[in-house]
Amino acid sequence: MQTSRSRITSALVSVALLCLIALLTTFSTNAQQTKGKGQDKAAKANSRISYPGYIGGVVQGEKGPEAGVWVIAETKDLQTGMIKTVVTDDQGRFVLPDLPAVNYKVWSRGYGIVDSTPIEMKPTTTQVTIKVATAKTPQEAAKVYPGDYWLSLLAPPPPSAFPQTAQAAARMVDQDHWIDQLKKGCNFCHQLGNPLTRDVQHVFAAKPDLAKTHADAWEWRLGVGVRGTNMYGTMSGMGKDVTLKALADWTEAIEKGAVPPVPPRPTGIERNIVSTQWDVGDDHSFMHDEISTDKNHPDVNGSGPVYAVNAGHGALVILDQADNNQYSIDIPTRDSKDKVPSRFPAPNRPSFFWGNEHLWANPPYNPADPHNPMMDSKGRVWLTSKIRGNQEPAWCSDPSNKYAEWFPRRNSARQASVYDPKTKKFSLIETCYATHHVVIDNDPDETVYFNELSGPVFGWIDSKVYDQTMAATNDESKAEQAAVGWCEQTVDTNGDGKITRPWNVIGRGADLAALYGTDTAGAAPAAGRAGKDGKGKGAAAPFDPKLDSLVSFSLYSVMPSPVDDSVWGVAEDFPGYLIRLQRGDNPPVTCKTQVFKVPSPGYDPRGIDVDSKGVVWTGLAATSHLAAFDVRKCKNLTGAMHVDGSDCPEGWTLYQTNGPKLKGTNVPADFHYFNWTDSHNIMQMGQDTPFLTGSNSDSLIGLDPATRKWTYFRIPYPLGFYARGMDGRIDDANAGWKGRALYSNYGTHFVWHIEGGKGTKGKVVKFQIRPNPLAR
Repeated sequence: MQTSRSRITSALVSVALLCLIALLTTFSTNAQQTKGKGQDKAAKANSRISYPGYIGGVVQGEKGPEAGVWVIAETKDLQTGMIKTVVTDDQGRFVLPDLPAVNYKVWSRGYGIVDSTPIEMKPTTTQVTIKVATAKTPQEAAKVYPGDYWLSLLAPPPPSAFPQTAQAAARMVDQDHWIDQLKKGCNFCHQLGNPLTRDVQHVFAAKPDLAKTHADAWEWRLGVGVRGTNMYGTMSGMGKDVTLKALADWTEAIEKGAVPPVPPRPTGIERNIVSTQWDVGDDHSFMHDEISTDKNHPDVNGSGPVYAVNAGHGALVILDQADNNQYSIDIPTRDSKDKVPSRFPAPNRPSFFWGNEHLWANPPYNPADPHNPMMDSKGRVWLTSKIRGNQEPAWCSDPSNKYAEWFPRRNSARQASVYDPKTKKFSLIETCYATHHVVIDNDPDETVYFNELSGPVFGWIDSKVYDQTMAATNDESKAEQAAVGWCEQTVDTNGDGKITRPWNVIGRGADLAALYGTDTAGAAPAAGRAGKDGKGKGAAAPFDPKLDSLVSFSLYSVMPSPVDDSVWGVAEDFPGYLIRLQRGDNPPVTCKTQVFKVPSPGYDPRGIDVDSKGVVWTGLAATSHLAAFDVRKCKNLTGAMHVDGSDCPEGWTLYQTNGPKLKGTNVPADFHYFNWTDSHNIMQMGQDTPFLTGSNSDSLIGLDPATRKWTYFRIPYPLGFYARGMDGRIDDANAGWKGRALYSNYGTHFVWHIEGGKGTKGKVVKFQIRPNPLAR
């Protein structure tokens, strides 16, 4: 993206590099928003502000300067709260850059030291000395360790406790399966190991009549609040007795003084990282994800607002860095709100924080339930959101629609919407299938893809066709039916190179049904799965090798390849699978899928991205691997394909993170909700650098595949940084480190779990990498 500046502005920038005149001066830039996909590249002037104020100095410990500790500046004097964090260099020096001229509390936090007393100050040229004291005990030092370090003290039930049959409906087959459910069933909503989750004293205080032991306390707390139904169901599925014992043993050990291993302090490039956080939402917002730009053209929306979706309140939350302000816009629904069901049930037992208040439902909140935003080349924000009740319109199952003829749809819980910042208006789009994650392809039609979460559908909207039809007819229904398509998962098991009906129907277990039950708002699986001439839903016919096969993997996420016509989905069904869709030139007739199973010792893939070379990356949330699947390495992808995922084991490479492991196991305690690949080298760490969310370790984590070295982008304050996703943006390719950033947000269901407790707000988080720890 090109950026224009006035001569006066350029002069001020140049002088600022040589002297301190610009300390309290602000200047504006006109950022040109570049369109992609052959769209007009007309500039849109966005007046943006840079802040030349800074605070520098040294952190001094009892034995000398403290290297690799954080210095934090926090202010409440702007329109929304802001926190800036940097790391000290090898001499304990620091510079907090880009500070507006307001009041801050400045202090230091680090491993092995006690938080320093905050200094109240404004940006200044005077060097500051922050004095810190060494922690007197291991317990005192460990208070600021990331959650995964504390969770590493938890010992899963021993292998001898499995398989379970009585309490877990024979689903817990071994210890790995239990760990898999701990991660995807508990970490799915929030961090494990943070101060609130590793302590049960608040349960004893609230329920002295019931909670006598730690096991009693855990049994009660797993049924409380807005997610109590899910938590209790997960615990029961894992085996109630063994799970309660494992959790009780964990918190009892901590209460008696057990401490985790000491984390390493930031080193190398980690000391060059600057993070900025802004308060967004309120003290009970469930902010699932954010987006700052178009994944395929990361200069779109340069210097513009960051958009987050507030799933609990049905709103689009907008952070504008130009004036450090945030605000919300309700996402509309097509049906009246009383006809749009919420996926969030009322509390099974009263919350310790909110009592019986039904936080995220109607009434009183808009039930649009957005889940995931993405931005297209026009700067529009695409969302998965509810527009109606669960009943489909007739065309979704009408055989005159070619997709409905093959794969009729009869109910779904979430559809799609688009927000246009230019018009400040939403468009609502019927999809027929349920939507979960949304991603946008780099093809000429800028196809928008979706996965179904609790079903096997790959769905899409041809955005070019939708826009053209709306422009020609101004009829939403006609535009939807012209642009929306979908396919289920059909495997060429007879090896003739095409999919034909009738087919085998391969049944699968419903091991994820309980976990995601409320996330589909009660919508039942779509009827008529086999389609015309199929063998019928759930048919128990013997496998016929002369037929193709319909399989049914529930997809957690989906991603189109930038190098070919493949669309990749990821399924969490233990141990986890990649599902490759090739639409062909006449879907659904030409839709064909291939199945690839995650190899041991990995399991639980959730996120997915495809780099610029076509390599698929997926974060294995439970085993803390980042897995690469390179389809170019496959020796044979022609002929009869298998439905069990056994094809192309040679395509996989696994990289495990280096955090602490669950007690007595080889499985790290971190949790990786999602992953992202820096295909445009936005962060200057190398093209196609893959990243994981360290959702249990307060971090985003980048990998150098050549050296297997991990770089942690850590948020030390407030503790509880639980990221679900991330994206990178280029504001100005010629502005060095200040023109590039990696964005994420606190995506926990429960913002009151964050350090500070009830009253704390969620945050949008911005990471930048300086050339050195003192650059400003």
